[in-house]
Amino acid sequence: MDIATPVGMIAGFVLIALAIVMGGGVSGMASFINIPSVLIVVGGTVAATLVRYPLGRVTGVMAIAMKTIFIKLSTPQVEVQRMVQFAKIARKEGLLALENELDKVKDNFLAKSIQLLVDGTDSDNLRTILEREIENVRHRHAIGKGMLESMGTVAPAFGMMGTLIGLVLMLKNLEDPTQIGIGMATALITTFYGVLLANLVCLPMGGKLDLRSKEETLLKELTLDGIVAIQAGDNPNIVEEKLKIYLAQSQRKENHLGYLREDK
Repeated sequence: MDIATPVGMIAGFVLIALAIVMGGGVSGMASFINIPSVLIVVGGTVAATLVRYPLGRVTGVMAIAMKTIFIKLSTPQVEVQRMVQFAKIARKEGLLALENELDKVKDNFLAKSIQLLVDGTDSDNLRTILEREIENVRHRHAIGKGMLESMGTVAPAFGMMGTLIGLVLMLKNLEDPTQIGIGMATALITTFYGVLLANLVCLPMGGKLDLRSKEETLLKELTLDGIVAIQAGDNPNIVEEKLKIYLAQSQRKENHLGYLREDK
């Protein structure tokens, strides 16, 4: 679980609330609660998203958002080590011996890769199947990112729309000058909601989903190259060298020494 996303959101809301309380006291918080404004911003944002995306995609937006928080990914270092270990098994016992490792594998992509390998899939078909799988994952994540970014774009627009509605209603009732300030404040609240929803929820989560997507596809590409190298019968040390490109420079020497120690 990545706690940075919920911690960041909670911290943002708390700091904003604290600033409001410091400026207007606890009673000032009541001025920032306006149900019609919430309906305009949230309802308008959802409605615009429904116009742009199919219903099934929109109803799954919560699952997409949760993916940025609860997804648990491995690391390139761990996957390189895993591929080297598989290469050792394949070199000593043959490719069919890797089928015994399937029960230990929780990642569906890796399990599928091993199954294709032990089933005797030729290298061209193996690479084609796995590359298409990676592309499908990338495509699904791109849609989710686009949806969150779209919501982040339209939310401030509906906030401004709510402000215009509030101003029109206020200008129609100018008989009582004492109500002008209250009406103006209420009208501006909608813009506040739109900016808050966009910049503290939708756009950051879209960015986090994009980051998670890149991390996940990187691991899958590493797995693909590792499986192809194992199928080609490469020495475990060669497999390691091929996969080092996925590691940061500072991690490469450390990982190599770790494999040497493991062999002893």
